[in-house]
Amino acid sequence: MDTLTSASTAATTDSYRPALHYTAKDTWLNDPNGLIFHNGVYHLYYQNNPLGNVWGNMSWGHATSTDLLTWTEHPVAIACDEYEDIFSGSIVHDRHNTSGFGNGSPAPLVAIYTSAFKPGSLHEGVQAQSLAYSLDGGYSWTKHGGNPVLNRGSAEFRDPKVIWYDGGADSYWVMVAVEATDFQVVLYKSRDLKNWELLSTFGPANATGGVWECPDLFPLPVDGDPDNLKWVLTVNLNPGGPNNGSAGQYFIGDFDGTTFTSASTVTEGPQDPARLGDYRWLDWGRDYYAAVSFSDVPDNRRLMIAWMNNWEYANHIPTTPWRSPMSLAREISLQARDGELCLAQQPAGDWTALAGTESFHLSGTTIHDGAQVLADAAGTVQRIDVSFTPGGAEEFGLILRGDGTKGTRVGIRPEQATLLVDRRESGQTGFHESFPSIDTAPIQETHGSYTLTIYVDRCSVEVFAQDGQVTMTELIFPAETSTDLAIYAVGGAATINSLQVTQLA
Repeated sequence: MDTLTSASTAATTDSYRPALHYTAKDTWLNDPNGLIFHNGVYHLYYQNNPLGNVWGNMSWGHATSTDLLTWTEHPVAIACDEYEDIFSGSIVHDRHNTSGFGNGSPAPLVAIYTSAFKPGSLHEGVQAQSLAYSLDGGYSWTKHGGNPVLNRGSAEFRDPKVIWYDGGADSYWVMVAVEATDFQVVLYKSRDLKNWELLSTFGPANATGGVWECPDLFPLPVDGDPDNLKWVLTVNLNPGGPNNGSAGQYFIGDFDGTTFTSASTVTEGPQDPARLGDYRWLDWGRDYYAAVSFSDVPDNRRLMIAWMNNWEYANHIPTTPWRSPMSLAREISLQARDGELCLAQQPAGDWTALAGTESFHLSGTTIHDGAQVLADAAGTVQRIDVSFTPGGAEEFGLILRGDGTKGTRVGIRPEQATLLVDRRESGQTGFHESFPSIDTAPIQETHGSYTLTIYVDRCSVEVFAQDGQVTMTELIFPAETSTDLAIYAVGGAATINSLQVTQLA
């Protein structure tokens, strides 16, 4: 269990290394894999290139946390070899040793992952599902000698998420995976994690502008009522997001142990480009992809984490020697709003533990046409809580990580019912032509006001609007000296009901 580094808190010389988000010490990462809470520890595995800081040599990296705020990096968990790359997947705690890997020892953890078979291997060109197991709580892994355990002969069959379906007397493992280029989720069942039987398929539906990847399936109570459970199916896709590039969508419905039935499908078959804004998005920003949830979190909490990057420019972001952070861990809930069910998301973890003694407060303040720097609110790692009441302004909001009045704009356009993140002047933007952007999400006022909670880190902004009903996640690369916070309005006035800035590092 020797550790390499405390990745989120280690002293570094590069100004983009996050304080609040996990990054590998000096390598590339992408999709989170195998998320599980086990023996009091959150385990985050992830797609990792152990040999460089661009995509390649796909293996499972590994980090752990006890609080979801600070992470410790460990040696590579499951490594690629001459025959296979280790693509995305999940981990289960095989409590009843259904797999037989336990051999009288403590119940094993079993990883179900995609083997992407290389030229020269027996299954060259195929993606199939394989197993590895751990008998020491997730720190060392042994590949199953009978891999692969599920092979459809497909080049695009990947990303298995396995759950235990509790059907009373008839309970079993359920796998959700994808046939990526068919825009289809495939569901299988197993008694032993080794032998799999096809249950059903789902899709194509809603967004199909890019390959489907990294599905997840889980139940959630509506408004916290355990007697009113619905099932949520999440599917990530690349490209085809609401603001271009990678994104994640979700469906709400029912699962009977065999078939997932969606009650929130807008369009079946190929997507309708005109309906893109009507689909249900996990996050409307450019940098929230491959989101999956943790298994076995106490009290049936549903916690999710995503890769904070976008395949349009992922290999080009200006960080070194590491490349790509993870998002904050989020707690997911299912709420009834205006007669419809929707997901709400809030950052997980005890944020008061990170809060510094310095904070800035403002209330009952009118923002007039123009921008005003708040001299005592500067910082690089902050939580910002703000409530606005619209006036006559066409647009109003905050300018983050700024140099004077130039920085990342997080704004609201009430007439358009739009939340926006404008990163055209956010710092370094020239590393890829698609990075400078104005990204938007739909937003509705609540009781005449708009409320935002924003987590600002050294290379990112995560916006949680209207109590987490709408989220936007965006990478930014400001100068180390760009620390200003400003308020602004365009074409009129707006009112800040309250603004609190808490320094987190």
